[in-house]
Amino acid sequence: MPVARPETSDARVIAHVDMDCFYVQVEQRKQPELRGLPTAVVQYNEWQGGGLIAVSYEARKCGVKRSMRGDEAKAACPEIQLVQVPVARGKADLNLYRSAGSEVVSILAQSGKCERASIDEVYLDLTDAAESMLADAPPESLELMDEEVLKSHILGIRRKDGDDFEESVRDWICRKDADRRDKLLSCGIIIVAELRKQVLKETEFTCSAGIAHNKMLAKLASGMNKPAQQTVVPYAAVQELLSSLPIKKMKQLGGKLGTSLQTDLGVDTVGDLLQFSETKLQEHYGINTGTWLWNIARGISGEEVQGRLLPKSHGSGKTFPGPRALKSLSNVQHWLNQLSEELSERLSSDLEQNKRIASTLTLHASAFKSRDSDSHKKFPSKSCPLRYGVTKIQEDAFNLFQAALREYMGPFGSKPQGNKQETWRITGLSVSASKIVDIPSGTSSIMRYFQSQSTSRPADGCVQDHVVTPSASEGCSEQRSTETQAVIPEEDTGVTYTLPNFETPDKDIDLVSEKDVVSCPSSEAADVPAQLESNRSTQTKRTGRKINNPKEKNRGMPSIVDIFKNYNATPPSKQETQEDSTVSSSTSKRANFSNSSHSSEVKQESEERRQTDWGYKIGEIDQSVFDELPVEIQRELRSFLHPNKRLNTNSKSKGDGSTSSIARYFPPLNR
Repeated sequence: MPVARPETSDARVIAHVDMDCFYVQVEQRKQPELRGLPTAVVQYNEWQGGGLIAVSYEARKCGVKRSMRGDEAKAACPEIQLVQVPVARGKADLNLYRSAGSEVVSILAQSGKCERASIDEVYLDLTDAAESMLADAPPESLELMDEEVLKSHILGIRRKDGDDFEESVRDWICRKDADRRDKLLSCGIIIVAELRKQVLKETEFTCSAGIAHNKMLAKLASGMNKPAQQTVVPYAAVQELLSSLPIKKMKQLGGKLGTSLQTDLGVDTVGDLLQFSETKLQEHYGINTGTWLWNIARGISGEEVQGRLLPKSHGSGKTFPGPRALKSLSNVQHWLNQLSEELSERLSSDLEQNKRIASTLTLHASAFKSRDSDSHKKFPSKSCPLRYGVTKIQEDAFNLFQAALREYMGPFGSKPQGNKQETWRITGLSVSASKIVDIPSGTSSIMRYFQSQSTSRPADGCVQDHVVTPSASEGCSEQRSTETQAVIPEEDTGVTYTLPNFETPDKDIDLVSEKDVVSCPSSEAADVPAQLESNRSTQTKRTGRKINNPKEKNRGMPSIVDIFKNYNATPPSKQETQEDSTVSSSTSKRANFSNSSHSSEVKQESEERRQTDWGYKIGEIDQSVFDELPVEIQRELRSFLHPNKRLNTNSKSKGDGSTSSIARYFPPLNR
């Protein structure tokens, strides 16, 4: 909800395009013999014929509803055709429908700013296209008008008995005395009708649309006349539309807020809100929400079309109703593994096709307790930094579940209830990846990628968007309990440190920023920000973090970005030059030091720093990382990693007459 009253422009032209019974249409395109027949798409489970997730309009006329099971639908409409949704990993596979939705988006995006809101709905900002049409070929100058345009439903048109519907629409569109707002809407009517015809021609899918001056009104209008029709909301018809609209039908008012408006203020329709002043609404619901309610009662919305063709998150979920509810950690882990595998595939596909990465993993679940005396308590959602790779996502998802379960069950876990233990049941699970960003274009420099990543990753080491952050003892993903250690096998200790190839991405990419040192599951991660701040204050050059916990080593280690993260490429001070000289060559003279004891202290400090910061085995580093670097840098790094086999640092680089230095290749990093 907006912080302040939004700035609105009545001269915008916004359309909301909604596909008609989309899943059914996709199946009918695969099986043309189903066209025109009452059809429904059902979930894969066999109980009572499966749950209906999409119902054709032919079936709706027979009384079939989405809330029915397959057996109920057959009883209401014996001739109905039930098509099972594709199945993968024991759950519905929606990739077929996602791909079909992308076909539609690619067509609609050609006419203006396009925001994909879901698999089957899109917002369009057609203001620029409407302005161009109004300047070049205004509607009143058109001699012929497409039939699809003349079928448009324009709210607020007053017709006399006997008036022809299409002629009334033509008259409204071609009015010469109309104000600029209505003229732009007239252009939008023509543009959207043409887009819908193009979608039908190229994909065989029909769609409905709403056309108005903002997203809120356009979405309300798109569902008013379906299927395959479009509805227009002129500015003069806004109050008529909202006056009788049930409060629960408005977006964001279908839950607790809408219920509160009904019970506390006696508001049944959006129009009822007009009787309350903005101050009164703010007193009841706070400044931000009060202002938002005051605005929507008048059809005001400042929300803009985002210009997003790709989804802003990826998710995979499954429900377990009734007797199918999950009762054990092993069952939960099994299904989380399945969901995580699907999520990982979608993330890898997004990375390969769209060059995007996600940074936050979130677990959602629904549950209930036996003998539940705290029935209002919801199962908490938990989030942490996302690590690429199936195994990592599976491990983090299960750790997040355990953290949420402990919070849900209370500080003492299962509480005795008479002679029985209080138990839990899971009725729904889902994992999602969010905060998706584009990676920088071009892969000529690995540092260019990691520098950009450091600014786009979350600022804190452990992300918790949905609930209060777990305690420090839990960290981002919880330590395994005694019970779960028997369930989860230890992850393979072999860790590969391969930088991502964005043309053919590795299946186990581990993208970690300095604040996500090692892998999030360890409780030591909670102390990392404080350690980093301490290092910055003392200006210590850090190359890694000492890892004493063997389990933590097995879960992944810092990538090469940690080596360069705080590398200062500026000219070193005299003391730094002396320190580097001490570290880089065990045989060089210490003539630059004026005091021998000072030289000994500097050398000892450098060696101690090496032992403290470089806390992992050299042999565990993937050597292919170095092969991607210039030869001079490879030589310098290997001399640092193997101090007993250092090369002569006084040797010249390829004929340039200067000493090779890694600082030549990377610009100074911003602190």
